[in-house]
Amino acid sequence: VYFRHRSKAARGEREGVKMKDFMVMESQLNALPPRRRKQAEKLLELIRKVMEGEKDHYIHTPADVFKAVATDLVGLDKEHFMILILNTKNRILSKEVISIGTLNSAIVHPREVFKPAIIKGAASIICVHNHPSGDPAPSSEDKKLTERLIQAGEIIGIDVLDHVVIGTEGYVSLKEQGMI
Repeated sequence: VYFRHRSKAARGEREGVKMKDFMVMESQLNALPPRRRKQAEKLLELIRKVMEGEKDHYIHTPADVFKAVATDLVGLDKEHFMILILNTKNRILSKEVISIGTLNSAIVHPREVFKPAIIKGAASIICVHNHPSGDPAPSSEDKKLTERLIQAGEIIGIDVLDHVVIGTEGYVSLKEQGMI
């Protein structure tokens, strides 16, 4: 894969770089090994977001959570636990990776979960993590952790709105399942 970027001088322009200045053909992506193709696709998505200016993301449903983090979490070979830090209108202020674990676990402590939320002035958070196995069914440890985080959030005044588990087979919201 190559990215064609012409300098402003070469284009004879003074305005900023445009998305069309980055050209990658689908056949070039398909020729890459799967891991490199995934990396190239993520890079292209990142370039697109930077070039277009990422819109404000509001969270109204677990599907919105999935859309906001799927590219970050699906297909990873280790468990990643992250939070979405939200304002009072449920707009995402920040996405923070809290812990990167092993194939089937990640060590998560309320102290590390709420620290970035407090610093960024969160009204609420949504917890999200992936299951590298692909099965998004929450484990008993996931449920216990969620209960502990909800209790900690109540004490410090930051609501835990949901805990979404993501896998290649989709996602499961603990709130939709009635576990929150």
